[in-house]
Amino acid sequence: MGVGTDLVQVARLAEAMARHPGFAARLFTVAEISYCEQHRVPAPRYAARFAAKEAVLKALGTGLARGMRWQDVEVIAAPNRRPLVRLHGAVAAAARAQGVIEVQLSIAHEGDYALAFAVTQPVAAAGPLDESPAAPDDRGPR
Repeated sequence: MGVGTDLVQVARLAEAMARHPGFAARLFTVAEISYCEQHRVPAPRYAARFAAKEAVLKALGTGLARGMRWQDVEVIAAPNRRPLVRLHGAVAAAARAQGVIEVQLSIAHEGDYALAFAVTQPVAAAGPLDESPAAPDDRGPR
């Protein structure tokens, strides 16, 4: 199991996107751009998705290596608005090689910051959370 987190300053990402036309198209998929642009203030949503991409790459332990692209990690909103991760290309291949079957994701944005937390779930997930031995029988000898 891998864990990754990232914190993004909303204004910093918004300024970078304003200074560099095409920056959003390099970082985000068409679906992500469409989702963010549906909102009156899209910058926090872009920042949350960027943080999510970073968190997922950290959880996989890969970063942007071996041909991976930002768009290989896509954040979509489920019908209940829960964020879901779709992996594509080299990132999907790296996840498969690690036996990752799912990435759980939590994102938030408030004020100046956006935060993401990602956990990868391998094929053979660990057992129960409490693996301590059973308590000894305290009834005494029989």
